[in-house]
Parts: sequence; C-alpha cells; structure tokens
Amino acid sequence: MAVSAMAGIPVLKETYTQLKIRMDKAVGAFQSHLSSVRTGRASIHMLDQVKVHAYGTETPLNQVAQITTPDANLIVIQPWDPSVIVDIEKALRTSDLGFNPQNDGKIVRVPVPPMTEERRRDVVKHLHKELEESRTAIRNIRRDGNEAIKKAAKDKAISGDEEKKSLEEIQKLTDDEIKRIEEMAKNKEKEVMQI
Repeated sequence: MAVSAMAGIPVLKETYTQLKIRMDKAVGAFQSHLSSVRTGRASIHMLDQVKVHAYGTETPLNQVAQITTPDANLIVIQPWDPSVIVDIEKALRTSDLGFNPQNDGKIVRVPVPPMTEERRRDVVKHLHKELEESRTAIRNIRRDGNEAIKKAAKDKAISGDEEKKSLEEIQKLTDDEIKRIEEMAKNKEKEVMQI
C-alpha cells in the first residue's frame, strides 16, 4: 500500500496505526483458525483449539503435551505429565472435531480418518461462516475508524478534504484486508475439497 494520507495528518496518525494493527490482528486470527481447519491429512494444528482441563484450569493442549504426526493418518500426543492423559482424551472426545482417541497409559493416539464428501462440505460450510465473521470484524474496525474521522472533522481538527481522503483510505484498507482473507479461504476450501 502507498504511503498513508492519514498517517501524515497528526490528529489521525494514531487512529490509522490502531486501525492497521486491529485489522492485521483480525486477519491473523482468521489465518490461525484456518490452520486448525481439518483437511484430508493429519496436522498438529488441527488440535490448536482443544483445551484440556488440567491443574484446575483450561489449558491449551500444546501446553500440556508434545504433539506429533508420524504419518498422514495419525496424531500422537505425549503428555509431559502422565496424570493428565485422561483429561486429554476427554477433551478430544468432547471437542467437535469428531476424533476417537485411544490411550495406552503413556501416549494418546488420534487416528485421523479420511474425510467423507459430506464431512468436507460441512467443513467448507464452517469455513464460510468463519469467513463471514472475520469480514464483519474487519467492517466493525472500519466503522470505528470512520467514527473517529467524523468526530475529528466535527471538532474542526481536520478539513473536509482530509476527512474525505481519510474515509476513502479506510475503505481501501478494509477492501484490501477482506480480499486477503477471502483469498486465504478460497485456497483452504480447495485444499479441503481435494481428495
């Protein structure tokens, strides 16, 4: 993106910086969610959303165990403390990932069955829902930025031309970020539907 007109206006510089940071965070959150979306192959990121009730608190699975994928159809979870193995198995069973973990007292094996056509369609539907939620989050950030600009114009801190340019710039930033997440979603959808 070219040099920001808003960043050159002292009153709006902080607003622009905050908008950019918040939009980047929204895109980053969407991207990390995409990595946890299930495709046909086993991936340790499939379990990123799983929380284990261990030591009296909800803890991310990757903080209580080592997670590996020895092959394309298996995830192996080796807890650092064997006493939480039952909690790990319970967390996996209650997650909506559809896994059937097995534990041998030392490690938990999670077979990743091949995805059916119906399951692939469900995953894509869920992906579209997440995409729409991320679009909405980015649009809400845009709204906050627009309100800040209009307030600055109302308070006579910026001119009418600066207001117009700034609003256009926020719209372009919003469009660019939405285009980025749509591209990510499209690529992930291709990956999910690939057999």
